[in-house]
Amino acid sequence: MKKKNSWKKVFLTIFVVFWIGVAFYGFRQVGGGSSDLKTVTIGYQKADPIDIAKTRGEFAKKMKTKGYKVVFKEFQDGSALLQALKSGSIDYARTGDTPPVTAQANGTKLTYIAAGTSKANGSGIVVGKSAGINSVSDLKGKKIAYTKNTSSEYLLRSALKKAGLSTSDVTMVNMDQSSASVAFSKGKVDAWVTWDPYTAQAQVKQNAKLLVSGKGISNNRDFILSTSSYAKNNQEVSKYLIKYLNDDMQWAQNHHTKLVTMLSKSLKLSKSVVTKMVNRRTYAIHSMSTSIVKEQQKIADLFYEEGVITKKIKVSDDVDN
Repeated sequence: MKKKNSWKKVFLTIFVVFWIGVAFYGFRQVGGGSSDLKTVTIGYQKADPIDIAKTRGEFAKKMKTKGYKVVFKEFQDGSALLQALKSGSIDYARTGDTPPVTAQANGTKLTYIAAGTSKANGSGIVVGKSAGINSVSDLKGKKIAYTKNTSSEYLLRSALKKAGLSTSDVTMVNMDQSSASVAFSKGKVDAWVTWDPYTAQAQVKQNAKLLVSGKGISNNRDFILSTSSYAKNNQEVSKYLIKYLNDDMQWAQNHHTKLVTMLSKSLKLSKSVVTKMVNRRTYAIHSMSTSIVKEQQKIADLFYEEGVITKKIKVSDDVDN
């Protein structure tokens, strides 16, 4: 009897091991074992389309079904993102309009993969409500915080030029956006050039008014960028990235209430701040167009004219068609 039970145990063990093997094989075939996945690293900033996709979670799941494991890395501004892209620590970067122009001028071999919609209404120059500054012309002689090589620099230079002023008429104070927020709240600068969610937070929490938005000055679009070599060798990844990222943007566009709740929690910001940010923009990601390339060329031309970049560039040379 003991011998019979012993054989039963042997057969049972073999049976269990067999089915564990089948289950594991099936997992690898259907879900894709992590060892089979190719890693794709994407750099982003707070509240941008990549951040929304990361927080929602659907983007990474869809990319996994295609054989890609997505790793997200957060950066404070586009300039830092482009440095990381150039060094190879990320494969894609989500930036505003200005970083790719300055990076291209500095010799970075990059490619524009896709573009987003305008963020002009949430980008601009904020001042204190009681500062007595009511127009861009009133900024003459004032200290203005901005971040070099980001959309805030182009917006500031473009706004000053439109008002008949030059950078020599003001004191431009280069600092990262977190430091600028502190300096503005303490009155160490008279104005601050920024973008959402910083703009919304300044308006709601720091008694600031939006002196001028980017409307008619700078569209400050989202751009998805990669190095030229990575873009050339990974066209399938880029195709899926654009498709699935736009899926998230369509969700964001059609579910503002859920988006506000999600971002308020992930960004640790009040719903009033996030609501202001969300309600003044539209969400979409699409391929590059001729008109968008022209917008970027205007930035490049102004920066060359004012000596920010020393090399005249042609933006269309680095667009993924």
